[in-house]
Amino acid sequence: MTISQGPLSVAVSFSSDKGGNVSVDVIPETRSPHKPEPSEQERYLIVSPYIEQEHLLDLESLGVENQLLAIALTKLMCLRSDYAIAPYLETFNWAEIVETVKVLARERAHEWKETSFFVVAFRSQIPPTTVYAELGALDKAAHAEATASGGFLKYWFGTPDAVGRNLATCIWRSQEDAKKGGAGPAHREAAGSARSLYSFWKIDRHRLTIHDDIVSWELSAW
Repeated sequence: MTISQGPLSVAVSFSSDKGGNVSVDVIPETRSPHKPEPSEQERYLIVSPYIEQEHLLDLESLGVENQLLAIALTKLMCLRSDYAIAPYLETFNWAEIVETVKVLARERAHEWKETSFFVVAFRSQIPPTTVYAELGALDKAAHAEATASGGFLKYWFGTPDAVGRNLATCIWRSQEDAKKGGAGPAHREAAGSARSLYSFWKIDRHRLTIHDDIVSWELSAW
């Protein structure tokens, strides 16, 4: 996957109006004084193609439900080669993600309370004239900015197909977090460059709801 092609910069801005097994301990919101502090490796999670410190998710900034989903989302995988145009629900391994959340909750003896998450799907097409280096620099700056704002649980993007079509997706703790994450100067700069970088873009918003005790879940339109 070519990092320089990530379109978060536009996806997050306009939302305002890949994974493998990991071993990460969930950090409870309160600790016994006898429990050791988490290591840096346990506290910070890689949730995007960018691996520098400013792009890592601080698990201590989240409640337990959001911690568990963020860890499960490190297993997010694309199931279809035509992801740029395929139905969003069929594009990723959502059932496996939710099952992983269930396993993590059980391991921690955590009683899951119904929680909804804000999901953005950004579909785009780039013309041959787009300079990937420029797009990449804008995207990386926007990702760091969004991470610093808080609540940014996962970022995935694909590679443009033969005609330049692509998909990117962001999973947030809430719509309010997404709006805050897209309000900074890096996003304003990216949004201003969108018309020259993309020949087409479209944003879909979804709600991922995982019900009490993780007995069921749904992905619906926001």
